[in-house]
Amino acid sequence: MLVVGLVFSGSPGSLAPGTRIDGVDVGGLSPSAAQAALEQRAAAVAHVPVTFTAGTHTFKIRPDELSVSSDWAQAIASAQSKGGGMDVIRGFVRLALRLNPPNITPEVRSYQAAVAYEIGVIASKVDRPYRAARLVRHGLRVQVIPGQAGERLDRGASARIVVDALARLSRSGPVVLPTSVEQPVITGPDLDGARVVAEKVISAPVTVHVQGKTFQLSPQQLAAMLQLPTSKGAAPILGGAAADRFFAKVNRQVGRPARGASFAAYGDRATVIPAQAGLGLDVPRSAAAVLAAAESSSNRVARLVVSSVSVGRTTAAAQAMGITGLVSSYETEYGGVPNRIHNVELVAHLVDDKLIAPGATFSFNGATGARTAAKGFLEAPVIINGELQTGLGGGVCQVSTTVFNAAYEAGLPITARTNHALYISHYPTGRDATVDYPDVDLKFVNDTPHWLLLRTFVGPSSLVVSLYGTPQHRRVVSYTAPLRVVSPPPIERKLDRSLAPGTSVVEDPGEAAMSTSVRRLVYSPDGKLLSDATWYSSYRSSPEILLVGPKPKPKPKPKPAAATTPPPTTTPSGRVLQ
Repeated sequence: MLVVGLVFSGSPGSLAPGTRIDGVDVGGLSPSAAQAALEQRAAAVAHVPVTFTAGTHTFKIRPDELSVSSDWAQAIASAQSKGGGMDVIRGFVRLALRLNPPNITPEVRSYQAAVAYEIGVIASKVDRPYRAARLVRHGLRVQVIPGQAGERLDRGASARIVVDALARLSRSGPVVLPTSVEQPVITGPDLDGARVVAEKVISAPVTVHVQGKTFQLSPQQLAAMLQLPTSKGAAPILGGAAADRFFAKVNRQVGRPARGASFAAYGDRATVIPAQAGLGLDVPRSAAAVLAAAESSSNRVARLVVSSVSVGRTTAAAQAMGITGLVSSYETEYGGVPNRIHNVELVAHLVDDKLIAPGATFSFNGATGARTAAKGFLEAPVIINGELQTGLGGGVCQVSTTVFNAAYEAGLPITARTNHALYISHYPTGRDATVDYPDVDLKFVNDTPHWLLLRTFVGPSSLVVSLYGTPQHRRVVSYTAPLRVVSPPPIERKLDRSLAPGTSVVEDPGEAAMSTSVRRLVYSPDGKLLSDATWYSSYRSSPEILLVGPKPKPKPKPKPAAATTPPPTTTPSGRVLQ
């Protein structure tokens, strides 16, 4: 046995005879020689594609496309460990390996993102969703369209198969990728019962009775309203646009619109207008009644269902809101160009009938939204960056100022208010309020225990804003500081060549920059001070426009006198002296 072991032990520096790595015989080679031989074989097939088939499709992929490579060093180390050991023991191990030569498969590496992409490309061509059986109507005939099976690639298994096949050193016939067949969940027989019912529904007319009126539904009308089932066990129903149109037509003839409770407020009083129940077609139950009649072979008559309809606020809820009388009111006069008056009326309508819950904040911008041409706002004079210009929505601040003063007189907390850039004399001093959507807003809080109703009344030349609720009888005391001139108006000169040179005329006297403040004290009916607030207003100056004539022409300078030569002097003898 010792001799046999020594005979077959071989060299410890070489691999056991008969050793195969990925099908290549590397027995008797040193590890370095074996690795060189394997790498040479791998390089020879790195650009040779492998053919794969999936369903009826064929694909060719090269190892280098997916960065597929084998760990030959790891495989050689595994082969060495299998045929290693002490001399005699190694001999018996290698003798056993001769009888059953090993074939070691190396570990394989690949670029996973590329593999996933390639499998996705294959799946996009192989995958075919199943088609469930379905019902199709052709005129007054209903047909069953059989379903079709689908096919789907097993992506996980296919990815492993592709990488393993590309890593092999040998190339054989096409490699089959696994796919599975997907059967449709709804087959033709599943829909046969629904088909029979559907054909019966559209086989003859249906007579409809409701509120003493009679309507006739023809088979063609029923067919347009018929909704065929798409799931197993489902039945046909009536619905869709055609059904909506029919039931809406019936409802217009037999229904009565409902109305929620509202308020009538004028003068000092506010009363609740009770809610009014309406009458409307119960469409789901009526559709079921028509369908039941249509499924009948003899008695094809349906009686539609009408029920009471309620909308909005109930009378009891409106009464509980406590809106019984006038809390405060304020009136401002307006005028100007027709576009400005139009904007005043439009924005007054937007804030009219707004309800403010106890503790809630009223936002002017929130009530009106953006002032856009789509809402009907027109161009009119408006203050922009401290200058009077023309802009969309001019006149809105007339309403915001009136709302501010109504809240002011009610003694409500005013949490956001901004004065105009320029002083406007026809508003109460220091009590104007400008708005500019969405940044500059007017806000006040309903701190009363009851709801408030804001109403606007637009007259031919004035606007009234009233707040209705439960009268609080608060006493409001105001202290207004006199207007103080901060700086005189700057002078802006404009050349007017029609004026005489050196003359000037004041076209617009402008306005000085001014400031003021208003202090408001609010007392409860028993004399308790509820709030003490002061609003400060600073107004910019507007320039004095001075028209000036051209500069006077300068007076011409006098010309100098011409030089004269004195007559020559002569002697008595007549000789000229030089």
